[in-house]
Amino acid sequence: MKLKELLEELETLGKENDASVEQKDRKYLNITRDTGEFLSVLIKAGAVRQVLEIGTSNGYSTLWIASALPEDGHVTTLEVSPFKISQAKSNFKRANLDHKITVVQMGAVDYLGQASRLFDLVFLDADRASYVQVADQIVSLIRPGGILVCDNAVSHAEELREFIDFVDSTGGFTTTTVPVGKGEFVACKKT
Repeated sequence: MKLKELLEELETLGKENDASVEQKDRKYLNITRDTGEFLSVLIKAGAVRQVLEIGTSNGYSTLWIASALPEDGHVTTLEVSPFKISQAKSNFKRANLDHKITVVQMGAVDYLGQASRLFDLVFLDADRASYVQVADQIVSLIRPGGILVCDNAVSHAEELREFIDFVDSTGGFTTTTVPVGKGEFVACKKT
């Protein structure tokens, strides 16, 4: 299946699912199309090869990321829900991008506590309340010159305020909030 068609299918599915499902853990809460396009541009402009995504859901955002990477690029994506992981893996295979993606069934707190390699880009789109708890680990895993992108920076600004303030307070990042989709907090690690 062509990626464009699959992305359109997942957009429709996401909207329909999220409007009809009441349990939060069954909602997809996908990024917007313009956020996907924004991530794609960042990845290509920044010569990004290694990405850590926190919050896979059904893989919609992961597909945007993986498709923007060069052939030797790779996404490690974290998701705790077996239900969502199953759907995401199926979508990765359908897009013929599964060779660029590793899905880890683990929460951010557990994964970041044991991770040691550096990433060119870290994309946060999961449980916003947990970001502050792992803020030190998140910033330490971004290579110098690497990028942190945090979704929902406008739509859920108050929930992210403490995390954003922490990143700003390190003095190690140039930051901005971009009014794309639900708002993207973007931080580039100084070299």
